[in-house]
Amino acid sequence: MRRNNTKIVQIGNVKIGGGNPIAIQSMTNTRTEDVKATVAQILALEAVGCEIIRCAVPTMEAAKALSEIKKQIHIPLVADIHFDYKLAIAAIENGADKIRINPGNIGDKERVRQVVEKAKEYNVPIRVGVNSGSLEKELVAKYGGVTAEGIVESALDKVHLIEDKGYDNLVVSIKSSDVLMCVKAHELISEQCNYPLHIGITESGTILSGNIKSSVGLGIMLYQGLGDTIRVSLTGDPLEEIKSAKLILRTLGLRKGGIEVVSCPTCGRTKIDLISLANQVENMVADIPLDIKVAVMGCVVNGPGEAKEADIGIAGGVGEGLLIKKGEIVKKVKEEELLEALREELLNWEE
Repeated sequence: MRRNNTKIVQIGNVKIGGGNPIAIQSMTNTRTEDVKATVAQILALEAVGCEIIRCAVPTMEAAKALSEIKKQIHIPLVADIHFDYKLAIAAIENGADKIRINPGNIGDKERVRQVVEKAKEYNVPIRVGVNSGSLEKELVAKYGGVTAEGIVESALDKVHLIEDKGYDNLVVSIKSSDVLMCVKAHELISEQCNYPLHIGITESGTILSGNIKSSVGLGIMLYQGLGDTIRVSLTGDPLEEIKSAKLILRTLGLRKGGIEVVSCPTCGRTKIDLISLANQVENMVADIPLDIKVAVMGCVVNGPGEAKEADIGIAGGVGEGLLIKKGEIVKKVKEEELLEALREELLNWEE
């Protein structure tokens, strides 16, 4: 069940919370000061389905670059600020649709007040972000280590600090690289505040380990109805984050659209390069706007039967393969023509 009672927050042209669709987010890894490179990466991310983008703002030059970046992109831009409250103010003035701060490292209460006042002036949401790695020493001591309870207390302290200054246009983010701790923290905080939650497993790792940890953690939280925006944090190309996020949401039935590719794990009967073929199919269908399932099977023995739950599929043989629709063989084609035959069917798809 979705947690539909959360406050609705407007980030640029995207609404989150209150039962709105879960938005997919990523973060650039270019130097934000390099407008050309940053815009190029954002446009590439937009093309594969990124809906909110975050940029690091470590310098005043980066803050000022946001205004030019904004002119050339089409999705909301979030400014990621640490330590210097002046950067947060400058980011807002230069068009950031949301700012991400940790009030605990932005400075004293007067500096936090100035940031909040600027956000209020421009009606820019503040994402209050707390990571387990930066948990305050007193909370580590109180709970006997880094715990979910400590993370939640830290986040709520900062939420209340901003609320006390008369502002509640907030999004909350609490992250840990410990999957089960992260899940527990979100379960706890969802009972204590109704702000939208941005969820993810921080520092999750490389493409392999990061995808597994993120899929497990995000899967548990999303299944419980927790989360209004998501990011799959991977050490690698940000484009992979979007692909993974879309697949997680689709697997959980939280998003429709796009072709789902299923493929068999190969066995001794496989007579074609199925691994390469499956990857080619996955890349080939990325730009085809259909909501169907495509099967890629390694042999003609079980292929038609295994593919019957898919809308369309291919099964390889010795130098040739079968094109299959709903478990029925449509035609036989040469192995080297399989991919093109499948694409032609998809481009001319009729229910």
